[in-house]
Amino acid sequence: MIKILIFSLLVTSSITAIAAISDSVTVYSSRKEHLIKPLFDAFTKDTGIKVSYLTGKGGALIERLKLEGKNTKADMFMTVDAGNLWYAGSQGVFQKVKTKTLENNIPAHLRDPEGLWTGLSVRARTIVYNTKQVNPKDLSTYANLALPQWEGRLCLRTSKKIYTKSLVASLIYHHGESKAGDIVSGWVNNLAATPNAKDSHVMNAILSGQCDVGLVNTYYYGRLVEKKPNLPLKLFWANQNTTGVHVNISGAGVTKYAKNPKAATRLLEWLSSTKAQAIYGALNQEYPANQSVALSSVVSAWGAFKQDKMNLSQAGILQATAVKLMQKKGYR
Repeated sequence: MIKILIFSLLVTSSITAIAAISDSVTVYSSRKEHLIKPLFDAFTKDTGIKVSYLTGKGGALIERLKLEGKNTKADMFMTVDAGNLWYAGSQGVFQKVKTKTLENNIPAHLRDPEGLWTGLSVRARTIVYNTKQVNPKDLSTYANLALPQWEGRLCLRTSKKIYTKSLVASLIYHHGESKAGDIVSGWVNNLAATPNAKDSHVMNAILSGQCDVGLVNTYYYGRLVEKKPNLPLKLFWANQNTTGVHVNISGAGVTKYAKNPKAATRLLEWLSSTKAQAIYGALNQEYPANQSVALSSVVSAWGAFKQDKMNLSQAGILQATAVKLMQKKGYR
């Protein structure tokens, strides 16, 4: 009788422990709290699965995951830029997750080919210009900004930022290293000022008359025009007759040593759903990765464009080559 009672208690304790694990998931995220909490709250409301999260710098969180190893509490890692996601994957942070839901919801070029991570929101990195100084008929491609007509008129973000590295990686992918080097050299020759730390600084420089044209992520532009809609600043969709606009992502993957991989996978799938994707777009003026989802009113006003379909794992694979090329060409 005592043995039966002990066995019963052990079984009950095990079931309780399993239930506790299955009802919670822990996320490490480089995305700021105000951009993830509404999503996690909605997921918990829909599924009953609680989400705990830790936010911080992406690089520091990757190192933390590596150091924690099998002892980590993280079931999922979220970060921005495909280059960062690729790096995390190369460091053994993720496990492979391939499901029909993710394949149906997220286009292949926004997912790691091995299933280590998936894109969850999209931002395009394209041309922004002063409508009082630039005729949009003079704009066309990223390479066009290297031509002499833009000398002293171009503002760029510093080469040290991951968004710049990923864009140059895409140039290498499409044009080869030599041609990409010529484009970067032309950009450097055309700079009106030292490269800026932030995309918002690039737009401010254009508005102040320091330069006429630049390259920015669309959500920075969205934040600005939402507050000041009448600014003489407009987006131009680059490379529409060639490779398409360079796009990048925020995304996530299930960690290699996740304690609750099933719940983490369920969260990842939920984040790719139409409901979650609509929230993503509205929170930060980004494009949904799930292309069946309607755009926010701010984003839809910019018009449709052709995306570059390069698989974004290439942004990581070619990142080191891109960095060396920019150093060689004097892009600071």
